[in-house]
Amino acid sequence: MDKIKSFEQIKEIIDKLKSFNKKIVFTNGCFDIIHAGHVNYLQKAKQLGDVLIVGLNSDKSVKSIKGEKRPINNQDDRACVLSAFYFVDYVVIFDQDTPYELIKIIQPNVLAKGADWEGKNIVGKDIVEKSNGKIVLIDYLEGKSTTSIIDKILKAYGYTG
Repeated sequence: MDKIKSFEQIKEIIDKLKSFNKKIVFTNGCFDIIHAGHVNYLQKAKQLGDVLIVGLNSDKSVKSIKGEKRPINNQDDRACVLSAFYFVDYVVIFDQDTPYELIKIIQPNVLAKGADWEGKNIVGKDIVEKSNGKIVLIDYLEGKSTTSIIDKILKAYGYTG
């Protein structure tokens, strides 16, 4: 669990990493029910640099974005699962709807997002590009999503409504 950091802790870590010229990759998401698509995405994100930091939407943030029935797993459980992956170096939970404040602190060299963000306003793009960083869009595994898993479970147990 020592991969899970606060905003203050990640700032100190970032300062040290940057002094060693480490390439920092940042991505974010809800990561509610971990599936193969998440694993594939995070592995690809890690390959873009030396250190992968995952911004994790808090429970409050997920509810705001996805609705009252989400998240399925609470933020501590989601952070625990993410931190168990060898390719995830740090996890930082954020309460806001977007990770903008966290991106300001981290100032990543690479901001990784899913390919579904193509042509959309990517939060933090201005910060990353201002410091000569880049935005990288990563393809998803087809048919892999938390929503499809929830739908499959509901259907398997006869929920129709």
